[in-house]
Amino acid sequence: MRVRVDPTKCEAFKKCNEAAPELFKLDDFGYADMDEFVDVPAALIAKVREAANLCPTGAVMVEE
Repeated sequence: MRVRVDPTKCEAFKKCNEAAPELFKLDDFGYADMDEFVDVPAALIAKVREAANLCPTGAVMVEE
């Protein structure tokens, strides 16, 4: 699984960071700093799926 955050959709709700802070780091303004696909460690797959479901703008993009 891979994940990225679409910077054009992210509105700094921080839901991804709340679900998986180990993976979703925020910039100084609260936006997710992950505009390229990143491989998801097996231990974080459930958290990444939760982050994608929680994002109100659909900015978290999961690629299986």
